[in-house]
Amino acid sequence: MMFVIMLPMLVTLIAVWKVFTKAGKPGWAIIIPIYGNIVMLEIVGQPWTRLLWYLIPFYGLYLAIVDLNALSRSFGKSGGFTAGLLLLGPIFWCILGFGSAQYLGPNGEGGVAPNSMTPEPDQA
Repeated sequence: MMFVIMLPMLVTLIAVWKVFTKAGKPGWAIIIPIYGNIVMLEIVGQPWTRLLWYLIPFYGLYLAIVDLNALSRSFGKSGGFTAGLLLLGPIFWCILGFGSAQYLGPNGEGGVAPNSMTPEPDQA
């Protein structure tokens, strides 16, 4: 029975480790509780002091969901993927960690110019 409970936790730990390494952060950081959260906040572009805001009862839950959405966008995923992370965590962490998603920078703003900003050729 304990194996059935521990298996999804172990799979999620390995997947989050892979997500951290994709983002250029140390994967082992996920093992250290508070440091893992600080690294996650670095990945989404938030200061470490945001952890203190997590302590406020309903607002902290709201911020955690906002940061999880920012993590999805950092890998080029949409809000639907965030819902998947919330509802079916281990499966969607595996998709993010072992799939083809690339880290684009905090909130997906990885320094790549959006298509709307590229100059169009002259139509003369």
